Amino acid sequence: MMVIRLFCNQGMSTSLLVNKMKDAAAAQGFEVDIAAYPANEMADRLDGVDCALLGPQVGYLKGKLGDICASANVPMDVIPMVDYGMCNGEKVLAFARKLAGK
Repeated sequence: MMVIRLFCNQGMSTSLLVNKMKDAAAAQGFEVDIAAYPANEMADRLDGVDCALLGPQVGYLKGKLGDICASANVPMDVIPMVDYGMCNGEKVLAFARKLAGK
């Protein structure tokens, strides 16, 4: 099972994307645990995580949050704005899998 965490302003704006990613994983027969949280909770939400994704609206925090992820040995990157805006669960799932090497 792959564990993916998405981080945004309040952890709510990514809920639709989380559901689309879960649907894409189910269609592929790929087992995932995906959830979204506010970016300010990142340090408390990285246990057992394969990769962390930032919503584009908090991409400016990549340096600061990257340090948190690096110390937890969790790969992290910003979700491409087009895929986020289009709520393309399949592409964001592929992005996460590539980031995590799965």
